[in-house]
Amino acid sequence: MDGCVFCNIIKKVMPSEVIYEDKDLFSFLDINPVNYGHLLIIPKKHYKDILDTPEEIISKIFIKAKDLMKAIKECLNADYVCLSVVGVDVPHFHVHLVPRYFNDGMENFWPTKKYPEGEMENISKKLTSYLKKKRLMFE
Repeated sequence: MDGCVFCNIIKKVMPSEVIYEDKDLFSFLDINPVNYGHLLIIPKKHYKDILDTPEEIISKIFIKAKDLMKAIKECLNADYVCLSVVGVDVPHFHVHLVPRYFNDGMENFWPTKKYPEGEMENISKKLTSYLKKKRLMFE
């Protein structure tokens, strides 16, 4: 897609530090890392977000994410690797893999909150009702 930063990275119009590439996927270091070694995995074909992406490509991305997480953990001595799908900064589906260390000063990847009384049950009912209605859940 013209104007897409990630499409331009794939086409090598914009520079990147490529970590992995095959016919469907492209992985490179994030230029604004949470921690050094933070990388992105993207499909080579432009899909706006995960909802727009074919399941076959989603599967390939997450299978490759597992391999890359092992590499990050071993090569960078990370305590663990955080996987995140945010997708609001660049409208091209992407997965973040962030090396994490128990002493990196980031307690959580984002702030958390507590549910007000009864709200957890309310949201649970909304979601399960929707899943049943769309036949996405076994009864």
